[in-house]
Amino acid sequence: MTTEGSRPTGFDPQRDVMLDARNLRGLAHPLRARMLGILREEGPATATMLARRLGESSAATSYHLRQLAEFGFVVDDAERGRGRERWWRSAHRSTYFNSDAAVSEETALLGTEYLRNVVRGAAARMEAWVDALPNVEPAWRDVGTMSDYRMLLTLDQARALVAQLDEIGLAARADGGDSTDPAARPVSFQFQVLPSLHAVLDRDQPDDADSD
Repeated sequence: MTTEGSRPTGFDPQRDVMLDARNLRGLAHPLRARMLGILREEGPATATMLARRLGESSAATSYHLRQLAEFGFVVDDAERGRGRERWWRSAHRSTYFNSDAAVSEETALLGTEYLRNVVRGAAARMEAWVDALPNVEPAWRDVGTMSDYRMLLTLDQARALVAQLDEIGLAARADGGDSTDPAARPVSFQFQVLPSLHAVLDRDQPDDADSD
């Protein structure tokens, strides 16, 4: 996400969460990151429902839901719970992370693991789309795209590109987030702006390729 001063673009403190040295621990585990993503995309669920969805035991999903709750990422959905059945929902709309905010080696490592989980989630979403294409509604089949454009940009131009994409995504979220149109479908808008590593690596720092 681009930032406006110290405030990320589109960040709403009433609806979104900023990761810091403490709560990063809650999302460093890949299963927790997947579970939180499902709760946000598909709505509230029980530990048993998440276990079936992810091919895990209900004991594992129940444990990780409690961990997510401890760090403030999920809360009880009291309106759905009946008897011993415990429903959970995401406490926030979106998660924001500033990699420059890592104040210790531990925070930097946790932040890197969190970003790996984000990448895994994005890749899994794309693979699931490709796998399901034969069964997708024909009218929606060609809507999804996984385009790749090669560019030569200055640092300022790259920042401007990210800002433009953020603006598009935030505008669409604002326009369609509460749509009651029966023709509307949930859509994930994900993009990556990744400088070519051979051009931006700090050559004064050792990289994995040079290590024994």
